[in-house]
Amino acid sequence: MHAVASERGVRVLSFDGAGERAAGESPVLAQLERELTAYFAGDLDSFSVPLDLEGTAWQRRVWRELMTIPCGETVSYGQLARRLGNSNAARATGLANGANPVAIVVPCHRVIASDGTLGGYAGGLKRKRWLLDHEASMSGAPTLF
Repeated sequence: MHAVASERGVRVLSFDGAGERAAGESPVLAQLERELTAYFAGDLDSFSVPLDLEGTAWQRRVWRELMTIPCGETVSYGQLARRLGNSNAARATGLANGANPVAIVVPCHRVIASDGTLGGYAGGLKRKRWLLDHEASMSGAPTLF
């Protein structure tokens, strides 16, 4: 994974693996590494690492709402739009979801299509399926896919 942080928080966490970093060089990245290690071990279901996200007001609003979706649960793009107070904004919600710069910590993988299929995921559908299965096993929820 590729991570970038400012002094205020994580700015990027992606699956592209581009770039190199040493977690010890940044307290924020060191915390991110500890939390991700615990998450992948099944010992952490929500993150406390600070974030420093840049985006439009709508994107930041969507990303904040994504962080309220409990581990092991999913919502559809339409449900997410309704939670944000605009049932007509499913497409805009999907676009903001897809622009999420911090994978896993801002859990955009927990959003699925209204027909129950996975929909898309910038990290690839195999990763999305794995993350959802991993979270279902941590929460005791049934595997969704």
